[in-house]
Amino acid sequence: MDYSESVSYLYALGHEVLAAKYRLETIGALLRELGNPHQAFRPVLVAGTNGKGSTAAMIESMARAGDIVTGLYTSPHLVRIEERIEVAGREIESSDFARLATTVRHAAERLVENGTLEVPPSFFEQVTAIAFCHFQDARVALAIVEVGLGGRLDATNIVDPVVSVITSIDYDHQQVLGDEISQIAGEKAAIIKKKSRAVIGRQDHREATEVLMRQCLEVEVLPVFASDPIFEAASDDGHFTFDYSSANSTYSSLRLGLRGRHQMDNAAAAIETAEILAECGFAITREAIVKGLRKVDWPARLELIDTEPRVLLDGAHNPAGTAKLRQYLDEFWPEPFTLIFGAMADKNIKAMAEGLFSRARTIVLTRVRDRRAASIAAMGEAALAGSRNVIFTETVKQALSWARSVTSRKGLIVVAGSLHLVGAVKQLLDEEDRQTAFFGISDPDGTRTH
Repeated sequence: MDYSESVSYLYALGHEVLAAKYRLETIGALLRELGNPHQAFRPVLVAGTNGKGSTAAMIESMARAGDIVTGLYTSPHLVRIEERIEVAGREIESSDFARLATTVRHAAERLVENGTLEVPPSFFEQVTAIAFCHFQDARVALAIVEVGLGGRLDATNIVDPVVSVITSIDYDHQQVLGDEISQIAGEKAAIIKKKSRAVIGRQDHREATEVLMRQCLEVEVLPVFASDPIFEAASDDGHFTFDYSSANSTYSSLRLGLRGRHQMDNAAAAIETAEILAECGFAITREAIVKGLRKVDWPARLELIDTEPRVLLDGAHNPAGTAKLRQYLDEFWPEPFTLIFGAMADKNIKAMAEGLFSRARTIVLTRVRDRRAASIAAMGEAALAGSRNVIFTETVKQALSWARSVTSRKGLIVVAGSLHLVGAVKQLLDEEDRQTAFFGISDPDGTRTH
């Protein structure tokens, strides 16, 4: 298969969430057929409701700063499927993706033909296998793997981690993980296994902490709890500097490459993980930890696009996430803004709206092209509950156009509610950048613009 054929094949396997298969037998069989590529590297497994992607990116950045050959596997992607798979900070090449997708497809077909599997592995299972094969080919020493959904039955949980990391646990994906925090925590806690180490990030629910502690006791793992960072300063756009006392050391004036107060908690978990990895033989020095936190980059997490008006992209897609976004806006953008919002139907849209909509001058609602997407009517009911301007649009492109038309050049457009929405807007902005570069459009002062 060439690249386009490989992507079409994977998407034809079914919706990543709606057609997901939550069991480990399938991914286990697929990886055995491929020669167990997941055993060629040492993994860190990161689970949680919010912050797991940012934390994974921080750990990878610190390890790479220590000159370790790193792999990073995350989901979902924003624009290109290759974004999910990185080695040494570089996305997998499309040609390598196509080659490995073909290898994985043939392995999957053999398993169906010989009766080992009744149906082919799912989209997520096959992409996970592609990632692990790429890490094997690239001789990755340390792979930081973000759990897709939950933990216990997620395909990524096939690995035996050096360190299992649990970020904050809150309500999300209840239709799969359960309605109670204790149930959700139980699914995520299952990535903590015998003979591994565990780092537990800040938890806002006591029930979650209790479940995580029980799991550690059952598998005889002594966890490290990330402690509270001490705020020192913040830049005008929300980059925080803080002090931190870890289990082994004390750090002063750490500067974060990611915006937002909540990222200090994610950084605390990442620091504890890096120190454990150093104990396990990985050359992550104190200097690498400092440099890695400063250099880390993670798109669509309070990502500020410096256009006129400015655009803030944030992947907040549940009430806890929108609360963190609201906290950032209250601290660093006290003026009213324009909000482009679109969410999935299985989310608590009312709770997300209550925490965010009241701060917007105008709300532009739109529906992303995804079968899980909430209807405009469902979102509109939440938006119209207060006295504010609401605009309904059929496409993301229309939403961006409307938002620009009602926002001053010095104003702010916030995009939130779904990573799928943020990815669609990011793709539009990237296309505009390419067109601007091609036609050489510029302002009178010589600066390029959208």
